[in-house]
Amino acid sequence: MTTLTVKPKNKKELSKAKKMLKVLEISFEDNDDKPYNPAFVKKILRSKKEYQEGKGTTITIEELNNLWK
Repeated sequence: MTTLTVKPKNKKELSKAKKMLKVLEISFEDNDDKPYNPAFVKKILRSKKEYQEGKGTTITIEELNNLWK
């Protein structure tokens, strides 16, 4: 089925939207609390910093394609 994204402007609109979906018996997930795992974000930011400091490794498209063979 299709996913519908609702973007309330404030907590009052969010509350009303949830109530409306419940009344209409439409299932929904409230997943805006933590979009990403904080430990994962920390790793990504550390890796980005290390790359900017020249500690990263760069590979060509050919090298990348050879990994899949």
